[in-house]
Amino acid sequence: MPINPLAWRIIASQRRFVERFPSLPETITSMRYLLLPFTARYMAYAGAIIAAIALLPLSLTDPVYWLPFGSAVILASLGTRDLLQTRHSLLRNYPIVGHIRFLLEGIRPEIRQYFAESDIDTQPFSRSERTLAFERSKKTSDKFPFGTELDVNAPSFEWINHSIAPKPVAAEPFRTTVGGPGCLQPYSISVLNISAMSFGALSANAILALNLGARRGGFAHDAGEGGFSRYHREHGGDIILQVASGYFGCRTPDGRFSIERFAELANEPQIKMIEIKLSQGAKPGHGGVLPASKVSAEIALARGIALGRDCISPARHSEFSSPRGLLEYIERLRQLARGKPVGFKLCVGHPWEFLSICKAMLETGLYPDFIVVDGAEGGTGAGPLEFIDHVGMPLRDGLMFVHNALVGVNLRQHVKLGASGKIITAFDMARAMALGADWCNSARGFMFALGCIQSLRCHTDQCPVGVATQDPIRQRALVVSEKASRVESFHRETILALAELIAAAGLEHPAKLTPGHILKRTALGQVETFEQAYDFLEPGELLSGAKSPILRDAWSKARSDAFSLA
Repeated sequence: MPINPLAWRIIASQRRFVERFPSLPETITSMRYLLLPFTARYMAYAGAIIAAIALLPLSLTDPVYWLPFGSAVILASLGTRDLLQTRHSLLRNYPIVGHIRFLLEGIRPEIRQYFAESDIDTQPFSRSERTLAFERSKKTSDKFPFGTELDVNAPSFEWINHSIAPKPVAAEPFRTTVGGPGCLQPYSISVLNISAMSFGALSANAILALNLGARRGGFAHDAGEGGFSRYHREHGGDIILQVASGYFGCRTPDGRFSIERFAELANEPQIKMIEIKLSQGAKPGHGGVLPASKVSAEIALARGIALGRDCISPARHSEFSSPRGLLEYIERLRQLARGKPVGFKLCVGHPWEFLSICKAMLETGLYPDFIVVDGAEGGTGAGPLEFIDHVGMPLRDGLMFVHNALVGVNLRQHVKLGASGKIITAFDMARAMALGADWCNSARGFMFALGCIQSLRCHTDQCPVGVATQDPIRQRALVVSEKASRVESFHRETILALAELIAAAGLEHPAKLTPGHILKRTALGQVETFEQAYDFLEPGELLSGAKSPILRDAWSKARSDAFSLA
């Protein structure tokens, strides 16, 4: 088909134009690569400026345009600020629209929790576990329909064997007595108690609700390392007084341990036991700092520290530096507390260090009344990721090791064991008690009872439900009387579930649980009991020579006069 003469003329004129300006195609191409990104990156900013300019004359004559004009000005100002700031590269390239990314990042935990996760995603706690805690705390139905959602054939699946002849469900709450021969005021403790959470990490209303719930339910409330505040005192619930490396609440102005202050606190009737904190599961071997900006007058009073100054929590104690020194310190505190039970809490680290404490017990004849084993999976308000993820022994391994060590040196009968670390359900308790625990502590379980929604904002002071914040506006959302009832209900319903579980296993008390009652599926698909899966020592086996070369080696390295290797 012949080409139209007009088309020939247009093509010829374009060719002459290009010949006259030979660099024009390259220039147009370059402008395209410049303009397209500009359009994508700065469209919102340019649009806000254009809108502000266009709406200015209209807004001067008609009030109906004030709102859109004001919005355009605000957006244009925001875009200008984004372009001029130097902190965020994203905002310099994408003014205004870059904030969408930060908005979505800020609500990522909520998006995942409400829309993406399944009921059995387990990190940190599954929706099923949280729902169970919510329902039990609210005294609504804790029953689930249509069978388990867990893969019962998956490696690591665990269960408890039931009996063909189950026992009647126990009517009385399960308790155990803590206090050795040197203890003049033994304490009958519930098998489920509130784990250590400080005033400062938790709000005043949260502490009030926890302690009121503990008093009503007859269980203990560990005050945490932040001291015995007026909020712990107000309702009179049983308190476990924690003495940590900062000696908060019982310290001198220069941060040393105060005998007088401790004796005054320890002899209050509300204080039932004394717990020396050696380490915490979520960040063992790590101290902490509460910034001066967060040290309010009430926190300063409770901790015995200066107002408006950084609150330093050292990584180690200054009152002792050896296993013998620890046991002598325990005996000293027991005397100052007039015979109340005194023990210590730790997350297990080097095996020979705990075995060195066992050697010191044998040599001195001094024993703690109890030991609380905290697992590395335990929670914290804030901690370095490396410590949270990769430091310390998990609860199951740590608890089994401590129980084994005490059995192996014939001291288990003198010392009661508590277990703490991600304990929510009655099965969590049964599993821990089968491995040697005499009772369990739960922190996050009781936080769920208070209304915690696992928003993962504990370290920001912006807890949306008023549990982990010192913001008076945020914490007013937590109504003490309502949440105290939920704390009490969560404890009662969980203990009832444990009673039903124990009865189904053909037992009268969880103290009769053994490793043979709990089973697990291995990576090869085989089934074995905890008794078969783990090595348990015979009484006195460490003294006569443990079969395990690892334990024999650790025992040989342990020394009673120092935590260092022999």
